[in-house]
Amino acid sequence: MTQLAFGAGALWGISTATTNPTPVRFGVLQNAALDFSASTKSLFGSNQLPVSVARGAVTISGKAAFAQLTGRLVNDLFFGSTMASGQILVSDSESQTIPASSPYTVTSTNSSTWTVDLGVVYAATNIPLVRVASSPATGQYTVAAGIYTFAVGDEGSPVKISYQYTATGGDTLTVVNQPMGQATTFKTVLSIPYNNQRATFTLNACVASKMSLATVLEDFMKPSFEWNAFVDSSGTLGTISVAEVS
Repeated sequence: MTQLAFGAGALWGISTATTNPTPVRFGVLQNAALDFSASTKSLFGSNQLPVSVARGAVTISGKAAFAQLTGRLVNDLFFGSTMASGQILVSDSESQTIPASSPYTVTSTNSSTWTVDLGVVYAATNIPLVRVASSPATGQYTVAAGIYTFAVGDEGSPVKISYQYTATGGDTLTVVNQPMGQATTFKTVLSIPYNNQRATFTLNACVASKMSLATVLEDFMKPSFEWNAFVDSSGTLGTISVAEVS
């Protein structure tokens, strides 16, 4: 049976830092690659061609692009930090109108969980207003606990406010400054099917080297993730399993 592979396959990462880890799937996988690279040294005599070639250090690296981003993937496979339930959200350009009479205040829709101001602009012109500590003049505002206060000169003006707030659901990862050399380790399993065949590549110990989150106009964000593999405590790199019999 000839081993063939087609498509992006399926990729999992499994933390090795805990006794009962939860496997993490790289959702909506776009592509994945495993690279095995070795340095070589050639021994020459008086002639042009080498009399022997020896292999030196071997490096194993992997990379993948995917579309479904989860907090567990970021935490368990890259940062190894603290994750809690709950989400930080953004209200972007929330439409509000400054009252026509005193008090000239606007309460944001999510004022009860408001956390960070991201600015105010006039709805008609997108010209930003300036935040001040107190007593705003025309074109200025103050904000506290999700309540925005404006000047009498801006009465009746439509504005757009932006801010951060918290909500239930989802996960939030708090990234802290860890000592040099500390990194979470994980196992990767890449499996590529074709018809009734399946090739599976397992790397027992890996450390992430790069994660990129790039947005693109008129396209989905497809994060990329890169890692390096090394041998586990038993001196084993992993396994390569294919359907074709040698």
